[in-house]
Amino acid sequence: MTLMTKTGTEALRVAPDAIEEAAKLLYIRALKVLPDDIKAGFTRLDASETDGTAKAVLATMIENIGVAERTDNLLCQDTGIPIFNVEIGRNVEIDGWALKQAIRRGTERATREHPLRSSVVHPITRSNEHTSCGAHVPVINIDFVEAERVLRLEMIPKGSGSENGSFLQMLIPADGIAGVKRFVIDAAMKAGGKVCPPVIMGVGVGGTSDLCMHLAKVAATRPLGSRCADGEGAKLEALLSEAVNSLGIGPQGLGGDSTAFAVHVEVAATHITMNPVAVNIQCHSARRASATFTPAGVAIGF
Repeated sequence: MTLMTKTGTEALRVAPDAIEEAAKLLYIRALKVLPDDIKAGFTRLDASETDGTAKAVLATMIENIGVAERTDNLLCQDTGIPIFNVEIGRNVEIDGWALKQAIRRGTERATREHPLRSSVVHPITRSNEHTSCGAHVPVINIDFVEAERVLRLEMIPKGSGSENGSFLQMLIPADGIAGVKRFVIDAAMKAGGKVCPPVIMGVGVGGTSDLCMHLAKVAATRPLGSRCADGEGAKLEALLSEAVNSLGIGPQGLGGDSTAFAVHVEVAATHITMNPVAVNIQCHSARRASATFTPAGVAIGF
């Protein structure tokens, strides 16, 4: 992996081949190693679970995590749709088109060289190129951050079990916060055990229909223990987390207290005559991996 930088206060330059190699490694890493915050979440749920069947299911999930890591195997056979979140800091020089192509090449290489089962098909013909790529896939989200001379690449493989648990409703202001709560609880009940709980339930509030859905996915893939930066959103997270875990859905939908690790909320300003709300769910195998490029080199983490 080649990382090219300048000294002093000049720009950080990241070579496309470094992005390609990182994309490849992160896809494989995300599928095999569960982040520490999710492991801690399992420990917390296991300690507080009161239902015997639920405790047995949690024990099986915890053992699955250990077996995957000990044998260098996948946590789940669903390699998901590859999603890459790219954060570009100040004083970073990167060719946008080269970045996009490098991520795609890295995804293809991970699929072929590991090899991985490709879960990506054409939506009409259902043909599979066996590259985990296709039209508009991998999904690449780019944002800009204040940090100096930093480029961060995060990889999230989103499986269909949890992604099928996605909901959107265009509420109006008169529905109030009660309407938001009702929609989220109804979504949790509709999803039930089909989304492989315990889950991280992501809720987007505000924005437009597409932004709201994006915010729900951002919320669903946030690390456990993080909080919504908006004060009202943080209050809503606490209320919804308690409400969802009172439903009794439990691990794998077999009953118990442990339906969700947490409910995460992200908010955006919206129009005066509407209030969209979206739900996106991350299953118990909440996989992600990241690479952070700085002048000092590349740090791999979650």
